[in-house]
Amino acid sequence: MRVVADIAGAAKDGGMTQRSVLVVLFDGVQSLDVTGPFEVFAGAARAAGDPDAYLIRTASLDGGPVRTHSGLRLLPDTTLEEAVAEGPPHTLVVPGGEGTREPAPALLDWLRTHAPRAGRLVSVCTGALLLAEAGLLDGHRATTHWIACDHLARHYPEVDVEPDPIFVRDGRLSTSAGVTAGIDLALALVEEDLGRDVALTVARHLVVFLRRPGNQAQFSVQLSAQTAHREPLRDLQQWITEHPGGDLSVEALAARARLSPRHFARAFQAETGTTPGRYVDLVRLEHARRLLEETSRGVEEVSRTSGYGTPEAMRRAFVKALGTAPAEYRRRFHVPAT
Repeated sequence: MRVVADIAGAAKDGGMTQRSVLVVLFDGVQSLDVTGPFEVFAGAARAAGDPDAYLIRTASLDGGPVRTHSGLRLLPDTTLEEAVAEGPPHTLVVPGGEGTREPAPALLDWLRTHAPRAGRLVSVCTGALLLAEAGLLDGHRATTHWIACDHLARHYPEVDVEPDPIFVRDGRLSTSAGVTAGIDLALALVEEDLGRDVALTVARHLVVFLRRPGNQAQFSVQLSAQTAHREPLRDLQQWITEHPGGDLSVEALAARARLSPRHFARAFQAETGTTPGRYVDLVRLEHARRLLEETSRGVEEVSRTSGYGTPEAMRRAFVKALGTAPAEYRRRFHVPAT
């Protein structure tokens, strides 16, 4: 079904809105950057009971097949020029992959011409590098796969790079971290379009379980911090994670590691890249967030089991780190039991 699109790439038919989604393909693209968002938008249309909620198409420069960097062959629906002949898309998705390292000049020219006209411009993973090279991220906040954040910041100084979040939304521009973060971003866009219930239905179907908030770190605490080389400190990191409500003072942790407090603090920071206090703060915040997202426990119980002691102490930590109170965080991200 072909749709005559307006400036937002959406057509109305019998009171229903159809949103066009165009996914850019090129040699060396990451297949999951393509299929992840594609499945979210397709699943959202089914969950909403409106198969025409999204018109999803893929396109390459010449309309010919492309090879992903893993070797999978993808056959586009059309050429990029034909895809926008009837108007700009509602949502333009630019995936990443090895092919972003030396992009075809014609692809960059197409992006410079047509991407600014899309209702929403979205990049997944290192697709942000294509947008940056085309000058489309200048003056905007953006993120990308953690391994490419330094490259993005160094080579494109006009871009305000945020290396930690799984996705960043800046007006009509949205960028996400690596691979599965593109699913999280797509779910956020579906929630904006069709509502929270549809987004959660899709998340459950894909066994993603929960649409993660954009300001969630690309890594859990255990992955973002370095793993200590020495076994006592490495074991202690795991113990902290398993006992967020325990006595995690420097003195208590040092005694557990059989080191003096001063020696322990220096050794912990040297081997993990963060102070014991900062590591404990992150563990407790992550634990509390998961309880608010996944359980119906009261705020007072969550604050106690997460090591905050009082709801007010937890509220201060949430506001400082996330810009929102625990109750509002739960309202936005709690998944009801099914």
